[in-house]
Amino acid sequence: MRYLRLTALQLRTSLLLAVQYRVDFMLEGFVGVFWLSTALVPLFAVFQARQRIAGWTFGESLMVVGWFTLLDGVLEGAIEPSLLALVDHIRKGTLDFVLIKPVDAQFLVSTGRLQPWRFVHAVAAAIIFAWGFRLLGHGPSAGALLAAAVMLVAAVAVLYSFVVLAVSAAFFAVRLDNLTHLFSAVFDAARWPVGVFRGAVRVVFTFVIPLAVMTTYPALALLDALPATTLVAAVAGAAAALALSRAVWLASLAKYTSAGG
Repeated sequence: MRYLRLTALQLRTSLLLAVQYRVDFMLEGFVGVFWLSTALVPLFAVFQARQRIAGWTFGESLMVVGWFTLLDGVLEGAIEPSLLALVDHIRKGTLDFVLIKPVDAQFLVSTGRLQPWRFVHAVAAAIIFAWGFRLLGHGPSAGALLAAAVMLVAAVAVLYSFVVLAVSAAFFAVRLDNLTHLFSAVFDAARWPVGVFRGAVRVVFTFVIPLAVMTTYPALALLDALPATTLVAAVAGAAAALALSRAVWLASLAKYTSAGG
């Protein structure tokens, strides 16, 4: 309950900071919607030439784009703004003020900066899902919604873990924080079903940088087409990713010598 109250407080503070300049707040939301619409352009271009791509119809592919849109909002609205601030803390030595607080440092760093206007991604994702199901001629079943909810937690866990791993490199060399930008660039490929990729690239996007767990598997879950074994494996993989990121965080934090070190 203590951490839930702290999360609510951090969110309220971020919201108040965001709405200080209301015109900028609304403008950023408008720009966000515009960039979201561009994610559909490649999909339109491909499906004008063919009816299926890697076994996926246009309606089914919209599910993948919907998950990509939702997770992109989580990444840019909650995960990256907070964790990228860690680099400034390390560079300036202000991480000391975080470490002396009687709360887990990783929690404070992970919730320090939020961008509430990114909620438009969730609205856009809901619209894309509704559009996709309309094209498919049916809605999701209760079991599919439950599986999709589980996959949402797993997908966010994997996404968060990889950003933590990338940001932790800043404890050793501050310039390595660019790894987060590299990951963001790679994440753009998650807008496509993993079956589109072939050979080593598909292996990487399934097991090394598991984009499949972030968008393709959740889309299959929502379509009630994800095998139970794959769901269990995805959850186990997400738990392992969280454990690894926590271990790397603690090991990296031990290297921090503070501003006076």
